[in-house]
Amino acid sequence: MKETDIQDDLASIRSLMERSSKFISLSGLSGVLAGIYALIGAIAAYPLLHQAPVYQLSFGGGSYSPAAGYLDTSVSVLAPLFFIAMAVLVASLATGVLLTYQKAKRKGQKIWGKTSRELLFNMAVPLIAGGLLILIFIARGYFGIVAPASLIFYGLSLVGAGNFTFDGVKSLGLCEIILGLIAALYPSYGLYFWAIGFGVLHIIYGSVMYLKYDR
Repeated sequence: MKETDIQDDLASIRSLMERSSKFISLSGLSGVLAGIYALIGAIAAYPLLHQAPVYQLSFGGGSYSPAAGYLDTSVSVLAPLFFIAMAVLVASLATGVLLTYQKAKRKGQKIWGKTSRELLFNMAVPLIAGGLLILIFIARGYFGIVAPASLIFYGLSLVGAGNFTFDGVKSLGLCEIILGLIAALYPSYGLYFWAIGFGVLHIIYGSVMYLKYDR
């Protein structure tokens, strides 16, 4: 048997093992679109966060100006912010599911199985825990922690999910965690860090994954 034939056989075996142990139907294009949705959401949220002149942060004990980057925390602002966040989340999830389903169907792969269940479980645990913690922060008035916490918990979910799909997902998760830690040092600029993490990084990641795996 020729050496080239052996190498081809080994490549085929590695490919089969990867297909059985990793979920490889994720769509890179969905990452790009999710990033665009996040940037649109950040643009929509910006004027809402800076519309009040001066207010109190319940955990800070002083008066702050939105010009310095702090948030208006009135109910009239929280409601539309929550709507924007939910719209971005729903649009991103719907796009991800649709494009992943189409890619799996095109490549003749199963979209639901043991590997995809493991992936979803490892993503869901940090996301649910982080989401509940963020709701507690909001209820207690700790608004400056929301953006860093969302980035860090989202990054943890991606690192866990990266064991069951492309390695790029784990790399994206590590970048999100690092960005979240930096954001914690500059709570005044939470929206900007949020836009970079959920917007710019997603677009970069999605573009790389699309060019590498989807074409």
